[in-house]
Amino acid sequence: MPARLTVPIPEKQIRQLRIGDQVLLSGVIFTGRDAAHKYMKETFIAGKCPDAERPLYDILKRGLAGGVIYHCGPVVRKVAPAAGKPERYEFVAAGPTTSIREEPYEAAVIEHFGLRGVIGKGGMGAKTLAACQKFGAVYLHAIGGAATLIAETVKEVVAVHKLDFGVPEAFWQIRVEDFPCVVTMDSHGKSLHDQVEADSKRKLAELLAQ
Repeated sequence: MPARLTVPIPEKQIRQLRIGDQVLLSGVIFTGRDAAHKYMKETFIAGKCPDAERPLYDILKRGLAGGVIYHCGPVVRKVAPAAGKPERYEFVAAGPTTSIREEPYEAAVIEHFGLRGVIGKGGMGAKTLAACQKFGAVYLHAIGGAATLIAETVKEVVAVHKLDFGVPEAFWQIRVEDFPCVVTMDSHGKSLHDQVEADSKRKLAELLAQ
């Protein structure tokens, strides 16, 4: 049976997960790709937060504590608002993007914001794996090619931040229900991606030796 995780996720629950475990995730999470990670590292972690950026910092600090960031550049459409209501958005497609591009930033983001989960595809490197082990987080592999299916788990776009980065690169704050993913890097120093790479190298060596 899949493990059901609800944001904010307690560290104890994360520590119980192992690579290969299936997860159904619910709660409010954030999307964030290259521009978002660079912005967080340079504006909030490496430097002093400018007063103008303080409101967003407070939102991220609260929302990412025990929370999840999703490496995703969604396809989004505007929905005609009801009278007197602000404009709304819906996710049309929400497939994962390649995570390794965030390797220079992710460990610092996990530590500073108290992340419990990172979602993407393809896995990440040694720095992120070490941060997962030290601070109690996991990497969750989402299904590539299932962008429309994943979008169906997005029940509400709560807010969008830094839309000036562009739709794919903005922080989308979304509420998901039963978002399906698999633990491929756990908080015990294990990486399914490393195991697959090692097995592939071993099998290649065996073939070349024949």
